[in-house]
Amino acid sequence: MLSSNEMNEAVKDDRRARSLKMIKKLVDLRTETLVLFNELARQKPFRKESGAPELLQKFCESLIDYTADGHFQLYRHIAEKTERRSGVVKIADQIYPRILNTTETILAFNGKYDSLEHSGQLEHLDVDLSRLGENLADRIDLEDRLINVLSEARAPR
Repeated sequence: MLSSNEMNEAVKDDRRARSLKMIKKLVDLRTETLVLFNELARQKPFRKESGAPELLQKFCESLIDYTADGHFQLYRHIAEKTERRSGVVKIADQIYPRILNTTETILAFNGKYDSLEHSGQLEHLDVDLSRLGENLADRIDLEDRLINVLSEARAPR
């Protein structure tokens, strides 16, 4: 039979494992999105006959999956104010408003190019991808700051 302390440690270890799994999934989705972003950027100049609209659709799907996963997994505790670790709360308070700003840009891009009907309008894609790329770089930097603090907060003592 486990003691109370052993049970508490087992629960903490389970939470750590779930958190690490959540972070890994987010990073995997982010990597997939960045690979597709780079593939799409290499399509320049963007033409319908080059397959750019289909690749753009695949990219938009990945972009939304990545964004949604972050919000429903990583940022949910921040948005709901249920995070208790002071280091995590401190960094979250600093970065979460900026994360939300990047989300608005992502959603605007997706809204513009989310369907084959819209993705055939490629004349502004170069500028829109550039703007989105800058936003993604900012978002990744912010996420990495949060992930580092989450990892430190979970490190064995």
